[in-house]
Amino acid sequence: MTGLRGRALRGTFVHAPVRGEIEVLDDVVVSLDAEGRIDRVVPAAEGVPEGTVELPAGQLVLPGFVDLHVHAPQYPQLGLALDEPLEVWLQKYTFPLEARYADLDFAREAYGTLVTDLLAGGTTTALYFATVHREATELLAEISLAQGQRALVGKVVMDLAESCPDYYRDATPQAAIDDTRAVIDHIRALPGNDRVLPVITPRFIPSCTDEALTGLGQLAAECGCHVQTHCSESDWAHGYALERFGRTDTDALRQFGLLTRKTVLAHSVFLTDADMDEVRAAGAGVAHCALSNMYFGNAVFPLRKALDKGLHVGLGTDISGGPSASMLEACRTTVAASRVLDDGVDAERPAGERGRPGSRVDMLTAFHLATAGGGVALDLDIGLFRPGYHFDALIVDPAAAAGTVRLFGAQPVERIEQILYTASRANLAAVYVGGDLVSGADRSGAYS
Repeated sequence: MTGLRGRALRGTFVHAPVRGEIEVLDDVVVSLDAEGRIDRVVPAAEGVPEGTVELPAGQLVLPGFVDLHVHAPQYPQLGLALDEPLEVWLQKYTFPLEARYADLDFAREAYGTLVTDLLAGGTTTALYFATVHREATELLAEISLAQGQRALVGKVVMDLAESCPDYYRDATPQAAIDDTRAVIDHIRALPGNDRVLPVITPRFIPSCTDEALTGLGQLAAECGCHVQTHCSESDWAHGYALERFGRTDTDALRQFGLLTRKTVLAHSVFLTDADMDEVRAAGAGVAHCALSNMYFGNAVFPLRKALDKGLHVGLGTDISGGPSASMLEACRTTVAASRVLDDGVDAERPAGERGRPGSRVDMLTAFHLATAGGGVALDLDIGLFRPGYHFDALIVDPAAAAGTVRLFGAQPVERIEQILYTASRANLAAVYVGGDLVSGADRSGAYS
């Protein structure tokens, strides 16, 4: 795999260390060590090492996108089957599709296509839900590693007979825990694995027995793995936990030992103030999936409130609950959803009673969440151009012939928001993970 390990890249780099702001590193040299981490960031005026790759004028380097919520097996139904509420959608469409991943040939084709497409779209890190199948989950990890994506991969646990179909569930709680442990061991033992991590993955509380949740919590404490699950996604999901346990999803997950610094809670639309306090206290993260929440969430996640309370938040596409695999689209929808919450939607109500004022976020905040914010949520050194961070990056060409950015003579650094709002896959000239060139129109060496 070609790339920049042990070399340097000269150009203009743009990142967002804090929400609402960007930092432009104009004409700097970013040097990488042999492991693909950033070693130095210095102005080009201080000297350009021999062999440095120089970007063409007008191109920019952005951090790679971090997608905190991807259902990898659902990629074949992206843009389909969005006509039912969540609890019906799962049983009618999604579980039958996921059950097909017992066929490793089908899994290999679908997962291979997914990882290729996500890398081409700039998703350098993905947090993946797989299926209940141990072998197919291990295959997803292997494909991610082979293609160079930074990935966190989890075998889905769903063993509760009353809510999971006979043809698609773990046979017993112990089988679910044992298979999860086996996947963890397999991923950690993959030869040359420097970027794929295992994730403990109870699908959500409605799919799991108490025994499975207890065992997974104990396993999380034992192995120190990341944890991912859905949390208070919809009225139905939020109400389920209250009825079953007399407590919210968040509090139940804490009781089971599944709310940790390495936990990512998908959706979390209906978090209470007490829930937010628990999430913040644990240092856990939230995967905000603005687009899929429009289909299945029944409300808008109060993103600005969560950020103001100090929660770690990143963005997710929620393939295929959201009908787009693009993190650029996730950024745009995040901004739009916040404005909808701020203004309200019912035109028959007075303006002062229509929305929740103070809920808006801007594109620079969304960009931060899709990059550095995702890195913080995962507790990984990604999303920034700083020494010690992995060089996961996108080369953006605003002038690409097939692209969708039109600057009309303006300098790209003056139009970052416009680029984020209008860029498409064609504007991504190259994609790096850990200094390795993993996608781009020219893999032969133009950017290596």
